[in-house]
Amino acid sequence: MPKSRAKAAVPAKAPAATPAIDNRRARFEYEFLERMEAGIVLTGTEIKSIRTGKISIAEAYARIRDGELWLLSMHVPPYKEGSFSNVEPNRPRKLLLHRKDIDRLAGRISEKGLTLVPTRLYFKRGRAKVEIALARGKKLWDKRREERERDVRRDIARALAER
Repeated sequence: MPKSRAKAAVPAKAPAATPAIDNRRARFEYEFLERMEAGIVLTGTEIKSIRTGKISIAEAYARIRDGELWLLSMHVPPYKEGSFSNVEPNRPRKLLLHRKDIDRLAGRISEKGLTLVPTRLYFKRGRAKVEIALARGKKLWDKRREERERDVRRDIARALAER
């Protein structure tokens, strides 16, 4: 009589933790007026490097050139295992957005004091996405007021925790 083999339950693989890189410096330096999600054109080794989470978007900004949206100064270090296929770390990268959105942003950027800054880079269904914000630079007194409010909230939370 043949033995019946019961299949061992194979635990489902947990999805790989993909990093979400936040631009905390932009939150401090700018007041966000509007946010939107854009795709980003990357090479294979850049994607692998981003998945390691060692990129920097703190100095990055977006510009519209020839009707296309470009992300400039985002640092993606060369992928360790990639050799000849690695590209320049600070090269301009094209952002993917609908034409009407690019045209609307171009009109808004022409206003004095507005710029486009990346606030977050993350993966959505395996594709790299960048959240860009139409932003206005904060004045020094805005930053001080915000810091004061944050300290007050922290003190209140501390006082409530002691009770």
